Amino acid sequence: MKLAGIRVLDLSLFLPGPHFTMMMADHGAEVIALEPPGGEPVRNVGLKQNGESVWFRNVFRGKKSLNLNLKNEAGKQAFYKLCESVDVIVEAFRPGVVARLGIDYECIRKINPGIVYCSISAYGQTGPKRLDPAHDLSVQADSGAVFINQGQDGNPAQPAMPVADMAGSLMAFSGVLMALLKCQQTGQGDYLDISMQDSLVAWYANVMGPPFAENRSPNPQQERSWGGAAMYNIYQTQDGKHLTLGGSELKFAHNLLTALGREDLIELCKLPPGDGQEPVRAFFKKTFASQSINHWQTFLKQVDVCWSQVRSLNEAIRDRHLAEREMLLTDEQGNYHLGVPIKFQNEPAKPDFDLPEFSQDTQKILLELGYTEPQILQMQADKAFL
Repeated sequence: MKLAGIRVLDLSLFLPGPHFTMMMADHGAEVIALEPPGGEPVRNVGLKQNGESVWFRNVFRGKKSLNLNLKNEAGKQAFYKLCESVDVIVEAFRPGVVARLGIDYECIRKINPGIVYCSISAYGQTGPKRLDPAHDLSVQADSGAVFINQGQDGNPAQPAMPVADMAGSLMAFSGVLMALLKCQQTGQGDYLDISMQDSLVAWYANVMGPPFAENRSPNPQQERSWGGAAMYNIYQTQDGKHLTLGGSELKFAHNLLTALGREDLIELCKLPPGDGQEPVRAFFKKTFASQSINHWQTFLKQVDVCWSQVRSLNEAIRDRHLAEREMLLTDEQGNYHLGVPIKFQNEPAKPDFDLPEFSQDTQKILLELGYTEPQILQMQADKAFL
């Protein structure tokens, strides 16, 4: 597999770090998760299937579990010894914590100059907000994402997806892979300062017209991506279901309005999103509300237009297409897993569905580092690990 031979030490918790290191594990990396005394918190968050949290199962598969007390001198020395053999370290403490613990990049690169050290935080390691506590919702709100995520009542709605977390995960994944590639060429590692806010804002390329061109915030219900375009919108059907039109290119407007006998409205779809397209939006609203979703499924299959029914999450994840794409997997015990989105023709991912018990690999890893069994027993007695 692509990342076979890469060793990762993951000190992060919850979602951004654990998600991207799991993706590394899916592609062959050895990932050692350094869990705190109480274990990874998401072991006990949300619904469980066969005794394990579904969340935990989908960020922790294929990893090893290590526990070391980094405030204990023997535990810290074991950590340093482990750092000699790892390629990547990931941490997500509040800025300054790793320095106080003596495990920051400047300390570790003296032990291992080739280390790729990735810090993930809400606001980054610099700037006036660097120490502010925040999870996904706060970052989305502070970055303008909640503002543009308005409901039809004009009020901001609770975001359905943790996009700041996941943007941070993917940016960290990309950055680490770039640093590993360079390290193979030079032998020198690097330090990555990944901010969830930076990562989220970098996704705004298609929505920055009003702020950049006119120095104003957008009116979400009048903008192309959020309801101002008739052909990029959500409509309710007669039976209370919903469908979306998802392609505002003029060719799709021509195809749909011709099929509906309203060629006279095509010209309005050439106008910018907003009030000028209101007659088209009103026509679609009335038209789609006149028939059931089953009617529109049959009708729209005959038209070359971007559209989709709004399906429930449970229905959508069990779609035959996703099954054929191997994005819904089951293990031997029947537990469900999300699949691997990066699909190589050569050396495809091989997700390992095994989940470690808390600290189950600690003694084995210490033995691999050269500690003797009596030394390990003494370390345990001295609370260097649980």
